Amino acid sequence: MLIDKNNLPLVAEDFMNDVHFEDVDIINELYEKAVVYKNTKKDEDRKDLITCYEKWYNHTVNHFKGEEAKMLELRFPPYMMHKGEHDRCLENMAYILNSFINSDDINSLISYLEGDLLSWLVNHIQTMDTVTANFFKTGMSPCSAMH
Repeated sequence: MLIDKNNLPLVAEDFMNDVHFEDVDIINELYEKAVVYKNTKKDEDRKDLITCYEKWYNHTVNHFKGEEAKMLELRFPPYMMHKGEHDRCLENMAYILNSFINSDDINSLISYLEGDLLSWLVNHIQTMDTVTANFFKTGMSPCSAMH
C-alpha cells in the first residue's frame, strides 16, 4: 500500500473526499501492480499495470471534470488556476505512462508514484481542494476578502 486513507487530508465536501478515496484505492492497486511487474517482468503483469494506469487516468479525468463543473456552476473565482493544476497533472500522468510504455523503465514509474504523485496529491488536497470545498460549502472565496 502506497497511501493510507487515514492519512489523507479531508476537505469540507464529502463528494470530494469520496472521490479522493476512490483515487487512493486505484493508486494503491496501481502501485501493487508496478511492484509485481518490477519483480516478474512478465508481459501479462505489464499489461495489467498499463490497464490499471489507464483506469486511474480515466478516473482522474472524470474526477477533475466533476470538480470543474461545480466550480463553473458556482462561479468559483480562482477556477482557471485550479483547472490549470488539473490540466498539468493530467499532462504529467500521460507523459509518465507514455514514457513507461516506450522505455519499460519501471523504476521511473515507481519513483513517480512514491515521490511526485504522492506529494502533489497531498499538496493539491491541502491547498486548492480545501479552498474550493470551503467555497462550495460557504460561497466564500479567500479572494472575496479583497473586495
